[in-house]
Amino acid sequence: MFDWYAQLNRPPLSPPNWIFGPVWTILYIMILISLIIYIRKSYSKPSFLVYGVVALHIISNLIWTPLFFQFRNPGLALLDIIFLDITLAYMIFIFWKNSKISSILLWPYMLWVSFATYLNTGFFLLNRN
Repeated sequence: MFDWYAQLNRPPLSPPNWIFGPVWTILYIMILISLIIYIRKSYSKPSFLVYGVVALHIISNLIWTPLFFQFRNPGLALLDIIFLDITLAYMIFIFWKNSKISSILLWPYMLWVSFATYLNTGFFLLNRN
């Protein structure tokens, strides 16, 4: 699976592979803390819409890796990560209304996902057959 990835043309600014594990670990912890604070600080229970967007976002996050690595499909992974960007932006906006801390905790995640979107776009464009 990763042999395929090693053969791909890399976009400029591609970080070394070892950086992804530590960064994602920190980001997942921040996401969890953000969700817990948001739920606790909400003046009313979060709406079905908020739960739905969060669930879709998490699913989108989880399927990106198989789309890119297992199915070897940077194009489909790019569509997924764009959806991930949109749902994350919505979460940051909604969280801001009830808990600014929850929203702020998601900002580093948004920066990283934006960078990942750039990388995914680069892999897609540089490796089309």
